[in-house]
Amino acid sequence: MGLWAVHLPRGSPSASQWAGALCASTLCMGNAIRALMAFVPADCCQSYLVRDLREMPKDKMVDLSGNQLRRFPVHVCSFRELVKLYLSDNHLNSLPPELGQLQNLQILALDFNNFKALPQVVCTLKQLCILYLGNNKLCDLPSELSRLQNLRTLWVEANCLTQLPDVVCELRLLKTLHAGCNALRLLPARLQCLRELRTIWLSGNLLTDFPAVLLHMPFLEVIDVDRNSIHYFPSLAHLSSLKLVIYDHNPCRNAPKVAKGVRRVGRWAEETPEPDPRKARRYALTQEESQDGEALALPSLLLPPNS
Repeated sequence: MGLWAVHLPRGSPSASQWAGALCASTLCMGNAIRALMAFVPADCCQSYLVRDLREMPKDKMVDLSGNQLRRFPVHVCSFRELVKLYLSDNHLNSLPPELGQLQNLQILALDFNNFKALPQVVCTLKQLCILYLGNNKLCDLPSELSRLQNLRTLWVEANCLTQLPDVVCELRLLKTLHAGCNALRLLPARLQCLRELRTIWLSGNLLTDFPAVLLHMPFLEVIDVDRNSIHYFPSLAHLSSLKLVIYDHNPCRNAPKVAKGVRRVGRWAEETPEPDPRKARRYALTQEESQDGEALALPSLLLPPNS
């Protein structure tokens, strides 16, 4: 079948079937044309992809996500009152300096693109509160990011970070940090300076020890260290603001102790009292030494209630 071929039902198609087939054909052609034109740098082709953006949107939001853009349409920078700009799921690896004209921007989504470095112009947008940088190819963040002192939420998950950039510790109003699915092995001690931080997501990294700095951050409400390589958890009972700790998919020998009312997600999370640490340790060692890789039965004192 050709590129624009459409599968029609057998027999004599009804009017509704013909209409459905025609709509499918039109949609297929439209998507293919958009994909093809994204590779062409000509201004007229890029204009086709954003042809409806000729005036400032009434809701002060522009969403160009999933348009397969390889260049940012510069004329969007004329919308000086823009508050939200979504550029997710494109093929961008740079941004024009004209973006700095959007000084009212509060939300900027650059996730699922091809950025190997954060464009410096982003660091000039001082009203930003939420910055999405996940699923790119970032190995570091520029020191100029510290200019964004209004930043409350930062997403840097699924990049190439081997350490948390020091500049993150200078974002004094940061409340939520998503840094999962990187290659982090530890966290900087300066992180405890972020007194407004309430939620930290670190799942899918290379942590072998529970980050010691988190023990000195009693204002944290959510800690996620799922899918790491942590073998032992210290007590978290002194973290007075803690509401949720996620520690599943770690080769841990124990569950972290928490204060009453704190929810735990992970092995032995529902145990009351805590499992005998000596038996837990023996069980963990037995699992590690198992040659056949088959799951072993938990000792009776480690089984959750009603199992």
